[in-house]
Amino acid sequence: MNASKSFTWHTTLCGALVIFGLLGGYLLQLVGSQETEQNRPWYETLPAVAMDYKVHIEAGKEDCYYQYVQPGSTFYVSFQVIRGGDGMAGFAVRNPRGEIVHPYQWQASSDYTDGSSMGGYYAVCIDNQFAKFASKMVNLYLTVIRYDEWEKYTKEIEELNVNMNNFTNTISTVERNLNSMFQHQAYSRNQEARDYALIVDNNSYVQKWSLLQIVVIVLTTSVQVYFVRKLFDVKTGNSKMGI
Repeated sequence: MNASKSFTWHTTLCGALVIFGLLGGYLLQLVGSQETEQNRPWYETLPAVAMDYKVHIEAGKEDCYYQYVQPGSTFYVSFQVIRGGDGMAGFAVRNPRGEIVHPYQWQASSDYTDGSSMGGYYAVCIDNQFAKFASKMVNLYLTVIRYDEWEKYTKEIEELNVNMNNFTNTISTVERNLNSMFQHQAYSRNQEARDYALIVDNNSYVQKWSLLQIVVIVLTTSVQVYFVRKLFDVKTGNSKMGI
């Protein structure tokens, strides 16, 4: 009788510990997920994000940059080589599953658009491994836009029984046009930066060679003058004449 009571007591205690363990694990998982959401940078939760970078890629190296994209968002990235070497580099984009959605190509500029992202971190990689000696200056322009946020605004207006469909459509159209304009401005800035870098490099090249040629001309003239004077240099000495 005592043995059966002891067995029942131990069984009940073990069952309670298992239940508390499962509940504790679930609570820890829930708290961890909430902390992860809270620790996420504030700019990753915005309806629209636009970033413009200028990065330096060493010769023979590859650099990758990661951008978080919320599910259903529109992800756009463009790259352009501003200066360095032959003015071209490799450019590739990987989705959150690690799949290459934009394969590597050796070119001066390129872009990629994902109209409905699966959500997660996209990898934007720039490859300069084919250039063994020349480093590159590259411009990166990234945008992440959540067009579904406008639908939430429309639903809120409908709940207020206000007929603002034309207004919201106009705002949506303006927002899309603004995004296209920002992309065009980023491309124009990239072209301007590339042209300016080319002008600076050409100016430096012309100045260096001009100074070198001036030094060569001065040295050549000095040597010529020296040897011409040596030709007409007559040595006079005392001569004795005997009678």
